[in-house]
Amino acid sequence: MTITHASFVTLPVADQDRALRFYRDVLGLEVTADLQMPPGRWLQVAPEGAQTVLTLSGPGMGDFEPGSARGIMLVTTDVDADCARLAEAGAEVQGPDEYPWGRMASFRDPDGNGLMLLTEAHHQEGRQ
Repeated sequence: MTITHASFVTLPVADQDRALRFYRDVLGLEVTADLQMPPGRWLQVAPEGAQTVLTLSGPGMGDFEPGSARGIMLVTTDVDADCARLAEAGAEVQGPDEYPWGRMASFRDPDGNGLMLLTEAHHQEGRQ
């Protein structure tokens, strides 16, 4: 096997423009693709420099149920600040809580897809 990385993770959404506003304007991700193609709009976002992108898959772009994605982990250097920003934007946030591997919180996007934020333990040292 010679797999090097995951290309994209699909996040099924009902409204791509609403999802784009959340992922770009609230989470700060960059648009890596926004193309009209049969059977619909191919819209992808990612953190700067990431190898794996998030595909915001709208109606007609596969047999996906909006809000059905779970367990998408996003790594951050400051989970507390990011949780505050999410709450200000109206997102319901659970946590952050302390774990042996780091400080973690969970939230849902406007469609109900479940995501997590993690500041890894080695990034927390000296930040007490």
